[in-house]
Amino acid sequence: AIEAYRRAVDISDREYRAWYGLGQTYEIMNMLLHALFYFRKAAALHPHDARMWCAIGGCLLGLDRRTDAEKSYERAVSLGDGEGIATRKLAELYREDGDEEKAAKCYLRHLELRYRSQMPGSFSGASADASPEAFETVITNVRVDEPEAEALLYLAYYYRDNLEYDQAILCATRLEDYPGPEKEQGKGLLRDIRSRMDQKAGETIHDPLSSSTPAVGIRSRRRDLSMESQSAANAESSFEFSP
Repeated sequence: AIEAYRRAVDISDREYRAWYGLGQTYEIMNMLLHALFYFRKAAALHPHDARMWCAIGGCLLGLDRRTDAEKSYERAVSLGDGEGIATRKLAELYREDGDEEKAAKCYLRHLELRYRSQMPGSFSGASADASPEAFETVITNVRVDEPEAEALLYLAYYYRDNLEYDQAILCATRLEDYPGPEKEQGKGLLRDIRSRMDQKAGETIHDPLSSSTPAVGIRSRRRDLSMESQSAANAESSFEFSP
């Protein structure tokens, strides 16, 4: 495979698929520095393809360059990431960092991008984080596979913990038809949320002057997570490698 890709590069060094193929081959062989070199070549020729930046991010993460990996994944997200690879990896990294808000924002973005890729042309306008209508459209209609179930479950807990029960119920309800373990977790979460809502309603009846806690969106609890791309120079450190 390596020789075939090298011949393709010799014929045309502007063929990004050949460079990308070389990167994939070396990545399989766990030769990550070589893979990173070739993925960079592919990204330079095809910079608006999220797959290139996901590949770079994976190599950087394997080389313990976590900060650079996050920037590469962020660039992939800014370019669409219809496969949901970058959003899921970023959410995992933010969870490891203990940044629940950024993780929630990534998971919601993951669901939105997956919905857009599944239903092209059916969604436009405000993002799911900015519009209650867009949020409901995405959560209600996205096709749920394992990555989406993970995102829905995390968001359901996140919204519950932030007293946004309507959003939490919507996310947890989508898991009722999912065959994985998230289904039972979602059912348990729904029971817990309804119990909390009943308790809150009882407290309101006994204290009519008490005010309910206002719902706060992901975007307003702390500063917004920037999903804009960063330049390749900022996405990676300046060391040079040539196989």
